[in-house]
Amino acid sequence: MPVSQPFHLGQIVRLKSQPDKIGAVVEVKESAPEYQYTVLIDGKASNYFTSQLIADDEPSQIKQVLSATECQALLTARLINHPSTSTLYSLNAARIDFVPYQYRPVLRFLRADRPRLLIADGVGVGKTIEAGLILRELQARQEINSVLIICPRPLISEKKWQTEMKRFDQNFEHFDGKMLRHCISECDLDGEWPERHQFGIIPYSILNEEIITGTRKDRNSKKPCLLDLDPAPHFDLVIVDEAHRISNPTTYGHEAVKYFCDNAEAVIFLTATPLQLGNSDLFSLLNLLRPDVVIDRDSFDHMSEPNPMINEAVRQARSASVKWQSKALESLKKAQLTPWGTSMFTGNPEVDEITDKLSSPDVSEQERIKIIDQLENLHSFSGIINRTRRRDIGEFTIRQSHTVEVPFTDSQNTLHDALLKVQSEILADLHGSRSVNFMMSTIRRQAASCLYGLAPYIKDILSRHVSEEELSEVDIEDFGIESGDLNSIAERIQSVIAMANNLDKKDPKLEKVIQLVNQKQDAQIYPNHRIMIFSSFRHTLHYLKEGLLSAGIRVGLVHGNVPDEERTTVRHRFERPKDDPEALDVVLFSEVGCEGLDYQFCDCIINYDLPWNPMRIEQRIGRIDRNGQKSQFVSVYNMITPGTVDADIYERCLMRIGIFEQAVGASEDILGKITKELNEIAVKSELTPAERQERLRQLEDNEIRQLLEEEKLEEKQHEFFGISVPLKDRFNADVDHATSYWLEPEAIQNMLGTYLETINESAAILGKAEIKSLRLNEDARRKLLQDARILSSNNDIQQRNWEKWLKGNEPHLPITFDGETANEDRSVQLLSPVHPLTRQAAFSFDTHTDPEIHFSVTDNRFTEGVYPFAIYQWDFIGLRHDLELIVISSNESISSHFFELMQVAKDSDSGSSEMDLTTLESLHYNSWKAALVFHRGKVIKLAEFKRQSLKASYEGRISMLNDRLRSATEKKIQRMREAEINRANREYEERSAELSSRVENPDIRYERILVGTLEIKSGEYECPKK
Repeated sequence: MPVSQPFHLGQIVRLKSQPDKIGAVVEVKESAPEYQYTVLIDGKASNYFTSQLIADDEPSQIKQVLSATECQALLTARLINHPSTSTLYSLNAARIDFVPYQYRPVLRFLRADRPRLLIADGVGVGKTIEAGLILRELQARQEINSVLIICPRPLISEKKWQTEMKRFDQNFEHFDGKMLRHCISECDLDGEWPERHQFGIIPYSILNEEIITGTRKDRNSKKPCLLDLDPAPHFDLVIVDEAHRISNPTTYGHEAVKYFCDNAEAVIFLTATPLQLGNSDLFSLLNLLRPDVVIDRDSFDHMSEPNPMINEAVRQARSASVKWQSKALESLKKAQLTPWGTSMFTGNPEVDEITDKLSSPDVSEQERIKIIDQLENLHSFSGIINRTRRRDIGEFTIRQSHTVEVPFTDSQNTLHDALLKVQSEILADLHGSRSVNFMMSTIRRQAASCLYGLAPYIKDILSRHVSEEELSEVDIEDFGIESGDLNSIAERIQSVIAMANNLDKKDPKLEKVIQLVNQKQDAQIYPNHRIMIFSSFRHTLHYLKEGLLSAGIRVGLVHGNVPDEERTTVRHRFERPKDDPEALDVVLFSEVGCEGLDYQFCDCIINYDLPWNPMRIEQRIGRIDRNGQKSQFVSVYNMITPGTVDADIYERCLMRIGIFEQAVGASEDILGKITKELNEIAVKSELTPAERQERLRQLEDNEIRQLLEEEKLEEKQHEFFGISVPLKDRFNADVDHATSYWLEPEAIQNMLGTYLETINESAAILGKAEIKSLRLNEDARRKLLQDARILSSNNDIQQRNWEKWLKGNEPHLPITFDGETANEDRSVQLLSPVHPLTRQAAFSFDTHTDPEIHFSVTDNRFTEGVYPFAIYQWDFIGLRHDLELIVISSNESISSHFFELMQVAKDSDSGSSEMDLTTLESLHYNSWKAALVFHRGKVIKLAEFKRQSLKASYEGRISMLNDRLRSATEKKIQRMREAEINRANREYEERSAELSSRVENPDIRYERILVGTLEIKSGEYECPKK
């Protein structure tokens, strides 16, 4: 006979040999001499004898009671471990200044039906930062193991993306053609992209025929290529900068980007292309980004038709004026009458819900805000495009432009003329070689900038000591001059070098700059003494530094070769008050040098020379004309030497664009054309001054007029593509609405402090200033390292650096919880919601099982008394997965204000109180059941609508792709089209299957995470700190 039965059906048990393995008894079998039990563990049923099991007594017999502080930490941990789609996690998660409008595309990306977004913000709005914030949001929600950035080559030379991604504590490597081919070969052999190269930046210029098809016109042999890879490489995120460059679908660049995007989890396109009807580039980009929605030109044209009416409905809802509901409903009905509205709004459950709300007699403030969001989501481009223009966010300051003309002296003019003569002779000897022409044009620009930097600059060019980065600053990739030609140039130009070396030391241009700097030091006239001086040439910068130092001016220098630590030190010194002995009055910058750090504490710049690229000028001014600038005016001084090509370009082009008076709102594409045309005009030395003036006039009449007309046209058509942009207060309100107190710095610090108390007594966060110190002795570091390894990610550079520090001997680590502080001091660790320490602290709180808390709050808004409550986490299963914390209490007012009260909670004096859990569970069931009925009905209706929409778009897409295949004549093109059709079929099957699985049984799963009592005391409410 078997011994007595110790375990019963449904009992929770653990394995004796592995106590961390917990399961439920699902079957009991009588046997001798021990009972047998079937136990379900991790979804698998296995058999065990009595002696192999132990009862799990922890859940029911040991009740954990938390303090108010521990409960607050638990709520923070819950949000980190179980992210909500309605909450922003990228706030204070990057080394940037807080700028509300930069979170618009982040919110739009999170709410989109697919993780695909075209950010078409104006120049200077901050598209790179916005892409980084989206990356941070993704990292808060899932493990991001691979990111690919595709951009123009000059941005790689200047390390723009590499530098900007350091704000987000991300390390990226640059790929050249050799590295990309190596990764493709490795992927061909191993079936996956090499792990050590999963965070890369690729220039468009290497995305060629060989990369796509493995062949080249000049070679018959074939190499592994993208089309050979099976499976295709999968990136968690692909970012495509200046995406308008691949808008032509007949190019290999377009095909390569399409390949990477089709196989990526998430995609972001960045461009300043104006949003206009009839813009073929915009259609091409949207078709590339969302081929399932923007199928062909007709569908693209129809999509925009209802948007003006949707925008009007949004405006009415925002206004909350008299009869706003009826006016918004009228606009919505007009939108439904358009061809797109008829097909997409008829039978759409979301539209029906909005119509019902607008038709109801009374709409609460909370419902009105929700209606605004729902209406915005009806905008046909709401989940695809974000467009924020500088005019939408208002001017930060007023730009005051000053032209400072400084003619050459006689000796300087003689040298300049000699240079032009030698240039003409060299080009005649070398038959007008284009590369030589570009080189001589750059030398001439150096002369216009600073004749005293001419000789060393020529020597650097002749000895090939000019770096790719320096050339990119004057918008040239490479001279590519043969050695023989260089020798010929060297012989011809020796006389110019000799004249430059013997030039009269008197320099009116330098003297004028010193005069401007000294004027700015008069505190009675100018409260801000700081000046930034820009030049495209490093020899000019070094010359200026020597001249300014000789004049007794405190000056710093930043260019592309200056290390990050030194740049940060220079910035700190520049920001210090004038009477500080370590302060700087002037900082000299190259184009690359000013990237990555902001200087809104300065209100004056001097352009010692001017780039021929309007966007570079905007970037210079944008260092000070930005959010956070305290001065009402910013001053821009442009140093111009009459009689030079630069002076002509300044007067006929740059001044005409108006870039010095206001932020340019034009497309990057047109600005690029203007830059290219300016270079073409300038390098043609055979043009007489009169002919050059005529070419500049033609440029003014064509491209510049087009630029100005495009701005007017976009303003006229903004209603079709842009979602009605809220006022600045609404920008802030949108972010506030998506902000959770439990993820703010104070709450993160509280959670970390509570966690560190469990490590050992010495572990603590010290200091009250923004920069604090994390104190950990050897034992604490060892324990933290053990916890860190549980969450370790091989591809997370932040995780590796954190573990490396824990292995070291340093007991103190400088930390901050503030992104702006971390931006100012890059050596400080930013403890954000995605930092490894924050994540492991949050993970440790998952061990708490349904704990209790008893706390009190002083508040006259509620009746004194003790209120039992329970907090549940609802997990919505359906078309989208989302989480929500629900407070259950018999007092609805307490429930709605609970998380606000929890922020100022104190431990209750009376200790624990009796709770009627049965009543709370009954209240929860009623609330859950009502929510589930609504959720299921909505999901089923919306799923059916989406299924029909998906089928219709698939059929249209396949028809279009088959037409393309039939018209293709070359085998490699046919191969690409067949691959495209296969991807479309696979994507439709996957999305159909995903849709079916998600709506098979919509549900709201729940977990009770906290029970307790809230004691309300009489007195003034203590408002939570913000």
